[in-house]
Parts: sequence; structure tokens; C-alpha cells
Amino acid sequence: MNIAIDGPAGAGKSTIAKKLAKDLGYIYVDTGAMYRAMALYFLERGIPALDKAAVCGLADGIDISILYQDGQQQVLLNGENVNDKIRREDVGNMASAISVYPAVRQKLVALQQKIAKTADVIMDGRDIGTCVLPDAEVKIYLTASPYTRAKRRFDELKEKGEGCDLSAIQKDIEERDFRDMHRAASPLKQADDALLIDSSELGIDEVVEAIRKICRERQ
Repeated sequence: MNIAIDGPAGAGKSTIAKKLAKDLGYIYVDTGAMYRAMALYFLERGIPALDKAAVCGLADGIDISILYQDGQQQVLLNGENVNDKIRREDVGNMASAISVYPAVRQKLVALQQKIAKTADVIMDGRDIGTCVLPDAEVKIYLTASPYTRAKRRFDELKEKGEGCDLSAIQKDIEERDFRDMHRAASPLKQADDALLIDSSELGIDEVVEAIRKICRERQ
């Protein structure tokens, strides 16, 4: 079975998908982490997102893989574990910016589809149900209000001891939403056959149980 979870930044897709995968015994494929790894590659080399020729020219030669060690996902960029680097705000913004380029998407989508053909998987991202896994048995569009998503990120950064500004985080989220929804290549949108879940007033376990119920009905 393939489960596709789409939605905007900060909606809780990764948290929900990871817990659901563990509960069901499925493989969790963090597509966002793969885009972030590619974004990190360009950031570390000082290549701006607006340099389309450079980004597209180098994308196909970048090796990104996902491994699991002791039940934990490890993202490898050209053989280097980059788990501790890819969750930065600048990496997330860069990932959103370069994901508009077809060459970037083509490289990563091919790998994601290959994984889905060989195992029960849960994938989360922006276009899983519409483009990557259009035939997924279960499709979810998970969202929350911009303020709720910004507050979650704010609390997460505060817990790590990092200085942050709630209004600035919300502004970044709203700008990222606009980019993701208006890009020419595979824009963020709810698939026609996806079920909408708004997590603004729901806890993690409530969302997981709602999706598990849907999965039981589809089996």
C-alpha cells in the first residue's frame, strides 16, 4: 500500500507520517528531506536559487539516498550524513525555491517512485498525491492555519534555545506557501481524491488515528 500525505510547510506532515509508518510497519520516505539535501548542496557551494542554469546543470549528478539505522532515517548527500544540517530555515527556503525547476523534481521523483514500487510506503511532501504517487491507495491533504504552523515552528526553535521571531516565521511560511502553490512545476494542491484534514485544533495522535481509520477502510 502507498499512502500519500501532502500539505503546506509546518502542517505536521513529517511528524504524522513518521508515527503512522512506525505504527503500521511501513517505510517512511521523507521527500522533503531529499529536497532539503539538494538545497544544502547548492547553499554550501554558494550557488543561488535564481541561477537556474547552474542548479539544473548540477542536479542530475547529485547523489541523495535514505537509509535506516536503528529505526532512524539517515539522509545521505553524496555519501555524507546531513541529518543535522538540513532542518535549518535557510535550507528549507532554498529547497522551496529550487523545487520549481523540472530538473530537480525529475531527479528526486524517479528515486521516490522506485522505492514505492517495492514496499509499503508513506510519503509526505507537496505533490505526492498529484504527481509522485497518483495511484496511491490513500491520499491525505494535511493543513493548518499559517499562525498555527508558525507557532509550532517558533516553539520548536525556542526549545532548542534558538532566537526567533514569531511574526517573521509566519511571514516566511506564507511566502513559502505562495511559492509552492504558484510554481509552474507540480504546484502544491489538494488532489481531487485526497481527504482534507485540518490539524489546527488536533493533536498528533488524533490525526494519526484519523488516517489509520481511512487506511483500514481502504484495505
